[in-house]
Amino acid sequence: MTAFHVALKNPPIDSKNPAVKERAQALVLRVLTSFKSSDIEPAVKSLDKNGVDLLMKYIYRGFEKPSDNSSAILLQWHEKAFAVGGLGSIIRVLTARKSV
Repeated sequence: MTAFHVALKNPPIDSKNPAVKERAQALVLRVLTSFKSSDIEPAVKSLDKNGVDLLMKYIYRGFEKPSDNSSAILLQWHEKAFAVGGLGSIIRVLTARKSV
């Protein structure tokens, strides 16, 4: 849980360096895939609105470049993040100008 919060703490949203964004995405994906299914919901509920939106950004970024079994895990995270953030979270992420 600590790694989850640390990974989401300082996202490289303002960075123009794609390597920095790739490393951050890889780190968040590694943390997300290490969770057990039963621990996903408490982790998402521990975030505020902005944290859920940031998590959604990383989830959608993970869908862009799937790796071994990552899509199935990201779908579980998406389900829980949607339950907390609702449709507004998805709309805010898809219309945001800055990405992670």
